[in-house]
Parts: sequence; structure tokens; C-alpha cells
Amino acid sequence: MRSYLEHLLLPPGSSWSRLNRRLDDGIPFEWHHHPEFELTLTLNSRGQRFIGDHVDRYDDGDLVLIGPNLPHTWASRDRIREGEPHTALVFWFSRAWIEQLTTETVELRPIRRLIDRAGGGLAFDPSIGLSLATDFEAIYSRPPAQSLFGLLDILLRISALEAQPLSATAPPQAEASRERIDRVLQHLHQSYQQPLRMEDLAEIAALSVSGLHRLFRKHTQLSVSEYLIGLRIGEACSRLSATNQPIQFIAAEVGYASLANFNRQFRRLRGMSPRAYRTSFQR
Repeated sequence: MRSYLEHLLLPPGSSWSRLNRRLDDGIPFEWHHHPEFELTLTLNSRGQRFIGDHVDRYDDGDLVLIGPNLPHTWASRDRIREGEPHTALVFWFSRAWIEQLTTETVELRPIRRLIDRAGGGLAFDPSIGLSLATDFEAIYSRPPAQSLFGLLDILLRISALEAQPLSATAPPQAEASRERIDRVLQHLHQSYQQPLRMEDLAEIAALSVSGLHRLFRKHTQLSVSEYLIGLRIGEACSRLSATNQPIQFIAAEVGYASLANFNRQFRRLRGMSPRAYRTSFQR
């Protein structure tokens, strides 16, 4: 499941982007990523949320902060109030911009701490999202300066709240070695369902195998095998919850020749069998 790169445009007179998305037919599955942070509040909708290797249900008031280049999508199943659209209120901002604001302004330091832990995505309690819905809506009708103050106010308010970390496979932050790790990650995301050799990945990175191990763990806090398992199980979760494909077929499609190994890895990451996982969504 490859994500496409979304290119976002800044509106005139603004340093960040926003979208008031209202859909009568539901939120479609559109697996994508972009270099900006994304803060999304989803209203009047329920379904499944996919963030990196994390898959879960969402409901009215779903509030999520997503780190740069982290693949994600929502896929709705139904809405809470018939006659009203599925609504996604979305804010995007770049790392460089938010870091400049928060580094030079001590009052905004809590926002810096918030984005520093958002690389793999953070989900807030839906009650928080519902309580902030009016503030989100108001931003779209304000002039640029007042809209900026509204965004910063929302970020400050949620920075003091507990949040659930989502994906274990957060993309690395930019630095000198980013080009090497990006080549490896791109290959993994495109070929995770195939047998992969460490020697081939090391060649892609132009490193020794031991050098690749060190670089990969430095950037992702995971080993290559752990990251690969996360990708495979994440794809399996999306298929189990959204299709009727046989479990053995799914296991083979995501890269497991052994169904027993697939079941073992799935239970280790999700705490239940693939069959139980599928049943939980059918209920």
C-alpha cells in the first residue's frame, strides 16, 4: 500500500494551510503523506483511521496531530447525524515555521514539546475534539492574523493534555544522513511484501550492514526487522477490517509465507488473532 505525496499550497497572506472538508458521500480511503504537520478534527463521522502502522476506529470528535511524512488516511463507514456531511477540519504547518515560532517565543515552548513527540502521530480524547469544534470552525472565517492566533491557542491548549501515541514507524527528521535513510525507507515501503536481504538494503544506503543497523535505529528507534513487521501487520489490519479476503491470502500478500508466523507476529503487535481483529470491526 504505497502512499502518494500530497503537495500543499499556502493561501495568500498566510504561513500555514487549512481545509474545511465536508463530504456527503463519506471520507474515502486516500493513503498519502506530506512534509507538513497535520492537525485534523473529524466530526459527524465514524470509521477507521490509518496512521503509519497504526489502525483503529474513529468516531465523532476524532482529534489527531500527525508528524511530517507519516502516511495516513481516514475511511468513513457511516455518519452520526443523517442529513449532515462528514466533516474534516484540517490545519497544516511546516516544521521549520513552527520551530522558529516556538524557539524564539518562550510562551510557545509547550507547542515545541508537543510537536517533538508527534512524529508518529498523537490522538486526543474525542471529548477534547468536540469541545474544540467551535474554535476550529471559527478559524475559517477570520482574517489571517486572527486565524494564526486561533491555531496557536488550540495547539497550546492541547499541548497540556495527555495523548495516545499512534504509529511506531515514524519517519526520521531531516538531517545530513536523511538521504541514505530515505532511500532505504522508500524501498521498504514499496517492497515490504517481498523477501528482503540486509545486504541489499545496505547497498541501497551505501553502507555496511552494521552501519545500516546503526543508522536505521538512530532514525526510527526500531530495528529493520521490527519496522518491516510493522509495515506488514499494518497493511494486514487494513485488509482485515476493510475486505473479506481470506486470512491466509492476506498473510501471503503482505509477505508471510508461513501462516503460523503471520498469526504469531500479528498477535504480538495487536494483542489478538487476525480473526478476532476482523470480528471486532464486523461488530
